[in-house]
Amino acid sequence: MPLFLNGLERLFMKRILIIFSVVLVASSAMAQEGQVKKVLADKIIAVVGDKIVLKSEITNYIEDEKRQGHEPPPDAGCMLLQQMMVRKALMLQAQKDSLPVGDDEIEAELDQRIRYYISTYGGKDALEQIAGRSIYQIKEDFRTSIKEQKLADAMQRSIIANVRITPTEVRDYFEKIPKDSLRFYETELEIKQVVAYAKASRELEKYAQDELAEYKKQVEAGLTTFDRLARLYSDDPGTREAGGRFEFNRNDKGVDATFSSTAFGLKEGQISRVIKSKFGYHIIQLVSRTGDDVVVRHILKIPKITETEINEAIAKLDTIRAKLVAGTLSFGEAVDKYSEDENSKFTAGSITNAQGAPYLTIQDLDKSLLPVYNELKVGEYSKPISFTDPTGKQGARIVYIQSKTEPHRENLKDDYNRVAQRVLEEKKGEVLNQWFQTKMPTYYISVDEEFRHCSDVSRWLALSAKANADQ
Repeated sequence: MPLFLNGLERLFMKRILIIFSVVLVASSAMAQEGQVKKVLADKIIAVVGDKIVLKSEITNYIEDEKRQGHEPPPDAGCMLLQQMMVRKALMLQAQKDSLPVGDDEIEAELDQRIRYYISTYGGKDALEQIAGRSIYQIKEDFRTSIKEQKLADAMQRSIIANVRITPTEVRDYFEKIPKDSLRFYETELEIKQVVAYAKASRELEKYAQDELAEYKKQVEAGLTTFDRLARLYSDDPGTREAGGRFEFNRNDKGVDATFSSTAFGLKEGQISRVIKSKFGYHIIQLVSRTGDDVVVRHILKIPKITETEINEAIAKLDTIRAKLVAGTLSFGEAVDKYSEDENSKFTAGSITNAQGAPYLTIQDLDKSLLPVYNELKVGEYSKPISFTDPTGKQGARIVYIQSKTEPHRENLKDDYNRVAQRVLEEKKGEVLNQWFQTKMPTYYISVDEEFRHCSDVSRWLALSAKANADQ
């Protein structure tokens, strides 16, 4: 049995989107055809303890997958039902064991989900219109499901908390893999960096501030709109096309603290003074605020960087590199003392891929790192390289290759940690499977005839029947 809850987490998030999508599709179809189609009544297809699973939860998910061009596997219905029953059992046991799940934890999760849906549907008003309910009502609708998920997560963690593996288990697992089934890995690198960003000159910083001050005057004088100026002049590609519109919550850690505090200090329609964040200079206009949620428009100006400033960053890194080569400074110390990149500073300088892993293939490298890939050897420090980070900030960096693997078939010498992780996950799955075989018969279980053939379902029913017969 796999570890279910990661899949169920994605399933739950999609369920809410499915509900909204179904509302839109149904409304559109009725308007186009001018008639109301007969709607089949929903039905309960499984019961675990006092918790139910509805058939619509299965069919809506599968239909949504098809609408997105994905062909679900033939046994998708069985897989989904089994996962949902697993969640119900875990949740019931968590309640029985009095595992703690705080209201603040549930509230935080609800807020995070609502922000995700607001972003997906293009704003709070759009979300409420599609759902036909207020944000408060949407949160209340899904509060119970969130609590169930949190309880199930807590129970699963409790069950597998003490699962450990030994080197012997890893070796035995690996030796059973057919040689022609061993995984193939492309060249991978672990790369670390020390970054120095170029600092704009005072003249160009003042120019950016003066531009924003002029935009503020124009809007307040009624000569133009904030929306129009943001579309024309903002340096934020993520909000420019939306007229600078940006929605966030007071507790969002990714939002610059100065930006957040300024936004929450404004009155509706008011435009802030020019402020400085870690991204550049802004003016902010408050659109609306509800509790800890806020909608603003902003214009970002990033002061222009010239070759002179980039050369100054390179010169700073040249001095640091000299210490690294001389051995008077370790790379970790250089990252800690001098690196200005927040994303890698707290991972000892590691550059990670899109999944957050520190193993990079050639496809993961940006253009500035391709010469490093071709020329730099493991343990060597590059000369300072100019680059532009994903947010558009310019600067320079020293790169250090910590490890580099050649293309190869999986082996324990190079890939022990990966193999060990698979062994650990399988062992956790076995522990969970054993837990279900033991615990499922202790709960009342009922499954609709349509799904009784599902492998895990039929086994649970048989175990439950045997347990009842033995009593």
